[in-house]
Amino acid sequence: MNDGVNGVALAVFIFFFVLVTAMGFLAARWRKAANEHTLDEWGLGGRSFGTWVTWFLLGGDLYTAYTFVAVPAAIYAAGAAGFFAVPYTILVYPLIFTFLPRLWSVSHKHGYVTTSDFVRGRFGSKGLSLAVAVTGILATMPYIALQLVGIQAVLDVMGVGGGENTNWFVKDLPLLLAFGVLAAYTYSSGLRAPALIAFVKDTLIYLVIAVAIIYIPIKLGGFDEIFASAQEAYSQTNPATGAPRGAVVPGEAGQWTYATLALGSALALFMYPHSITATLSSRSREVIRRNTTILPLYSLMLGLLALLGFMAIAAGVKVQNGQLAIPQLFENMFPDWFAGVAFAAIGIGALVPAAIMSIAAANLFTRNIYKDFIKPDATPRQETAVSKIVSLLVKVGALIFVLTMDKTVAINFQLLGGIWILQTFPALVGGLFTRWFHRWALIGGWAVGMIYGTVAAYGVASPTQKHFGGSSKEIPGIGEIGYIGLTAFVINVLVAVVLTFVLRAVKAPEGVDETKPEDYTADVGDPGVEVELPPATAGSAH
Repeated sequence: MNDGVNGVALAVFIFFFVLVTAMGFLAARWRKAANEHTLDEWGLGGRSFGTWVTWFLLGGDLYTAYTFVAVPAAIYAAGAAGFFAVPYTILVYPLIFTFLPRLWSVSHKHGYVTTSDFVRGRFGSKGLSLAVAVTGILATMPYIALQLVGIQAVLDVMGVGGGENTNWFVKDLPLLLAFGVLAAYTYSSGLRAPALIAFVKDTLIYLVIAVAIIYIPIKLGGFDEIFASAQEAYSQTNPATGAPRGAVVPGEAGQWTYATLALGSALALFMYPHSITATLSSRSREVIRRNTTILPLYSLMLGLLALLGFMAIAAGVKVQNGQLAIPQLFENMFPDWFAGVAFAAIGIGALVPAAIMSIAAANLFTRNIYKDFIKPDATPRQETAVSKIVSLLVKVGALIFVLTMDKTVAINFQLLGGIWILQTFPALVGGLFTRWFHRWALIGGWAVGMIYGTVAAYGVASPTQKHFGGSSKEIPGIGEIGYIGLTAFVINVLVAVVLTFVLRAVKAPEGVDETKPEDYTADVGDPGVEVELPPATAGSAH
């Protein structure tokens, strides 16, 4: 790692950062609405995005700086087990093809902005809606923090901010500035800002990966040499564990962990609020269906991206923090100017999802906590104002998390967030297809799944952490090591099924379903399928 600042790379990085900052503020004028003081406009971009804007927005939302840094970092640290991210993103698209169009239709028909809006309308339960909202906010916070970790990794490699002994304010000033810019244009432009910036972000990422997958192997002697170097490195004993560092091919003992982690992650991905926010911003049900067929292009990119972990080993990259491995690889292998382009891709890859995540979390708070429990008569303008403020507070919380906690802790809390968010699957996806589950049974299943998942994760230790050291543990009754989130999900569903039978037997009140069967297949232009808005906003949100 360089002792000083890489001036050329930093200059290129700043150029792109200034470019996307300008785009972020100008986005407020892009497709400007007659009345921007509604969550439909600020938080969902007016529900007006077409196929390609939605594709870039979802790609910018799902394939983040954390993905860019952490997936190859996992390969660098432990070997092929880190490839679980590739099959899980392949599994997720046929899955979402079955339910996302239904969610879009019913949300468009009833003006739902969040998943909790739908759950409340479907089951007539503010309590279940609150559970989904709180889970979404808790799961999103460490995810935002990891985007800031990605920016910080790039800044560290470029030598910005000084060394470990530098005054904390000087060291963290670049990150504070990046955070300030992100907060400002998100507040000003809402979802339109990350939607516009996503074009730059994804173009840069595709460019960097295309160059890296060709240029770096040429410099390292080809893929044979890369895999041979990786195999030799993984065979060495890890002093912290007393076991080999990793493997190019996962062993039989790790297959349950690999498979359950991939499946559980696929089920969880579109439970995250930011994924749904990007989905509901599209202008038609057909846009969603098209995107499920072209989003797998990102999975191809992810597979190539993961190979960078092997390349970092072959290139002799030595870092204490694995999150620095890929930025360091870029600095070592690329000319300074192109390293700056790669760093910009990672940095912008953090800004786009962080903006969407903060908007999604703010919408959950505003619609399903503030409006449902604090101020039921809030006007659309008041909702928007509250959501803007909360989006700032969410980012401040994530920033504090990054500045005060070890980066490994941030990663493990994001893994815990994945366990939590998966527990909302029965209420959301189950509710899209059936009203059979009782609302109180879903709350009971959610509570048991949350408690089991949290307690199980708390008991997992790692060489650096006594608690929350990972997301895999022995599966009860099977004896294999598997993903805690999937085990908790199965327990969640079993509890919900049993309680539903019990509650129906005692004729417990089921709540009022405000949706109709035809709402789930409605599309733009169908009779009576315009968004149902309060009178104060009717005619102004579109």
